[in-house]
Amino acid sequence: MKLPLGYRYAATYAGIRKVNKEDLALIVSDTPASAAAVMTTNRVQAAPVKIARQHLRASRGRVSAILANAGNANCATRTGDEVAIACCKAVAKLLKVPVAQVIPASTGVIGVELDPSLIVNALPRLMEDLTESRFPDVSHAIMTTDLVPKVAFAEVPLKGGEVQIAGMTKGSGMIQPNMATTLGFVMTDAAISPIHLREMLVRASERSFNRLSVDGDTSTNDIVMLLANGASGIKPSERERRTLEESLYLVMEDLAEQIARDGEGATKLITIRVLGAVDEESATRIARSIANSPLVKTAIAGSDPNWGRILSAAGNAGVEFDPMKVDISLNGVPVCTGGLAAEFSEADLKQKLDERECMIRFEIKGGGKGETRFWTCDFTEGYIKINASYRS
Repeated sequence: MKLPLGYRYAATYAGIRKVNKEDLALIVSDTPASAAAVMTTNRVQAAPVKIARQHLRASRGRVSAILANAGNANCATRTGDEVAIACCKAVAKLLKVPVAQVIPASTGVIGVELDPSLIVNALPRLMEDLTESRFPDVSHAIMTTDLVPKVAFAEVPLKGGEVQIAGMTKGSGMIQPNMATTLGFVMTDAAISPIHLREMLVRASERSFNRLSVDGDTSTNDIVMLLANGASGIKPSERERRTLEESLYLVMEDLAEQIARDGEGATKLITIRVLGAVDEESATRIARSIANSPLVKTAIAGSDPNWGRILSAAGNAGVEFDPMKVDISLNGVPVCTGGLAAEFSEADLKQKLDERECMIRFEIKGGGKGETRFWTCDFTEGYIKINASYRS
């Protein structure tokens, strides 16, 4: 694992969580980095999302630090904006950078007032602990119901040398980003302008985080940030930016898949392939409808090859297609051909569906070029238990 040059990380317990577990993290770029972000499309937006948007606009896409907390979403409260701004000002003062170059991010319970002194008083500890090696600590500190931290890396050889990409994310429930997901931070040491960075992030998000759903809920706090500080001294050419973007996509795809695999109460990762739609958007709408169907997700949880639920969910996507031209397979076994039942051994397929991963292939015959890949997970009793007691 090689980390991008020029970044330092720190995490600590600030008392935001009810349990003594790291809940506050800081990512610092030693020089102001080019930055881009994609944020939640939920009409209810947490204060950190609104302030982050304002700061990115004011700084013209330059960021020196990201301050992230877990345990409290700082959303739907009386003092949300004030808290986010006060914390950003405190970081800016300690780092001696403009306030607009500090980006806040929060995750946790909605509707609970956040005491800013908990964060402000913990900042000196974070500053003292900043080091290149504490990347893993930050990935742990932003977790909520996640069972495991989620990180991914890439080395990208370019003409002038090698640049690094490192990403982390959190997420296990309340996930249907349709923009990004929960909290995600991706860093590179390549030199890229904010405008080019924005283009890269939007395209990579569309192919990764926007192809992800655990439960169909879009969080109020979703933000994914991409930073490029140029510490490697390498400025990619236009062609090399395409190479870098492909590596960025692979990192973000890896992170998105990790979220689906760690979905709340999940026992199985489900990958959905849709082929033959009229265009990519139609394919994605079909895939999302299948992924968000509780009937499909519970069937997979029970290893039940109930392909009728898949066909029905696809038909509910608002996309025109001929059901009699649909082929469906589960873990490589055809279960539906031309919209009708195919012959298969239910006992054998049930055994295949007991595996930790399930592949649903949904193909529309007829020459359509639209296709997509989408990630989700099964629904189990564990999801209900986690979310029935989330605030307690």
